[in-house]
Amino acid sequence: MQIFKDRVPYTAIVDRPPLKLPNGKRMAVWFIANVEDWDISRPMPRTVLPPPMGVPLLPDLPNWSWHEYGMRVGFWRISEAFQKYGVRPTMAVNGRVCENYPRIAEEALKLDWEFMGHGYLQGPMHKHDDQQEQINRACEAIKKFSGKKVRGWESPGLTETFNTIDCLARAGIEYVADWVLDDQPIQISTTEGPVLSVPYTVETNDITMMALQQHPSSEMFNRSKDQFDRLYIESEKSTRIMSVSLHMYLTGAPHRIKYLEEFIEYIQSHNECVIMTGEEILDWYNTTL
Repeated sequence: MQIFKDRVPYTAIVDRPPLKLPNGKRMAVWFIANVEDWDISRPMPRTVLPPPMGVPLLPDLPNWSWHEYGMRVGFWRISEAFQKYGVRPTMAVNGRVCENYPRIAEEALKLDWEFMGHGYLQGPMHKHDDQQEQINRACEAIKKFSGKKVRGWESPGLTETFNTIDCLARAGIEYVADWVLDDQPIQISTTEGPVLSVPYTVETNDITMMALQQHPSSEMFNRSKDQFDRLYIESEKSTRIMSVSLHMYLTGAPHRIKYLEEFIEYIQSHNECVIMTGEEILDWYNTTL
């Protein structure tokens, strides 16, 4: 475990020099839209309906269909909400989405969403015999489609081994979302030079709230507002970063989408807060070094 601590030496947030955003802003929120390709021939990454009698079955049609709803309907509902409020999110995308769901990738490209690497096919990083090959494959598929270098990365399920961050740096990744350990960007040491950890979340994340803790749909707004309010107070002294992580098959459901819209409205009622993408946060932070 020491290798992880060596990569991110401990610093207390209260001991750091104050961080300031440009243009009089003091807090940034970034939205991460997770767009994934689930292989129906494999066990599903998540389930909403357990198998009868507890006996797993392949193909897992009901749970694959649950995800597929997000690609056919949920994505478009979330996209419409972001367009309505002028929000440009970061899309954490499997490389294979660009090949199997080109209609979605084309829409994200047209809307100028940031493409952040999220593996090639949805599945944990530690299950790959060759992580470097999988990371390179994902980045190449996204770059081939978007025409842009992949700068950020979120591992599926936030899974990393001791060496994953070195593989990511070797592939040219400049920031990651896996290290959910701070409210400000933190540099991670790698064999290839530093990589930035942009604050991500397991708290204001619809997987946690809806799929795991099974809260009512309104929890999306209530918890996000409470998180925002505290960080906004603290940001008076030094900038804070808040993330909101969404999945097409969860927040894209009809009974949840209004809570995303209400939260965006709430954010935008605060003039000293700005909505940014992951790469925009990266570029801002690099100017402070």
